[in-house]
Amino acid sequence: MITPNIVYFVHISDTHFGPTADYARHGFRPYPCARRVVEIITNLPTKPDFVMHTGDVTTHPDPEAYRLAAELFSGLEVPIYYAVGNHDTAVSIRQFLNMGPKQNISDDPDRLAYTFDVKGYRFVVLDGRAPDEMDPHGFLPQAQLDWLAEEAKRDGPPLTIFLHYPALAMNSTWMDVNMLLLNGEAFHQALLPLCHRLRGVFYGHVHQNMQTVRDGIVYTAVSSVFAQFSAWPSHATVTMDSDHLPGFNFVHLLPEQTIVHQHTFKRIANS
Repeated sequence: MITPNIVYFVHISDTHFGPTADYARHGFRPYPCARRVVEIITNLPTKPDFVMHTGDVTTHPDPEAYRLAAELFSGLEVPIYYAVGNHDTAVSIRQFLNMGPKQNISDDPDRLAYTFDVKGYRFVVLDGRAPDEMDPHGFLPQAQLDWLAEEAKRDGPPLTIFLHYPALAMNSTWMDVNMLLLNGEAFHQALLPLCHRLRGVFYGHVHQNMQTVRDGIVYTAVSSVFAQFSAWPSHATVTMDSDHLPGFNFVHLLPEQTIVHQHTFKRIANS
């Protein structure tokens, strides 16, 4: 009897490295939290097949910040992959950060969109970074939507999709005004013909654990590795959630289902 393949991966996001280990943002220091999450991942009782970082590796695309990130994430014992966040650039990620084997789906040097395969599953990383004048919104280029349309024309392995931005409204006033993928509806429609293969869409940007289900597609956000936003329906401006700890998700891709375990961890003192 053939044992069905199982893939495990860790989903992290929004580490927001600064140029030094002492850099602080929103009243917290990102570096010690990132160091702690690397320690936790390295010592998990079940070893993941890879780690996926869905963007905002840094707060500013500063070479020193990327060097800090590269040095720290080099301590992982499994491959790590990155999506481009609104605080990142594709050029910087390519220049400073190592990734596992992959195949590009965009020839644009300013885009980082690619696929990689693990144990019979296919993973798709899309680049929705918008022009600076649209920030912090995202926008997927038509070429990537066209790629999804072509992928839908053929049979293939189970698909899991990663990007930085939420595609659908979240019933949070300030997030829906400021944080969405502006052509998220077109993205969602492009995914519908792939629904029978789709194991989930995973994203960051919102600094919160969230799940949205529509037309049988599950969109899952992960907490920031260092600081969280509030997302109540009545909040019209950005607010920090000081009670919400840093976190990561541990995802199980089983032959018949997807399981997402949400984990938090305590900050190191003075971080």
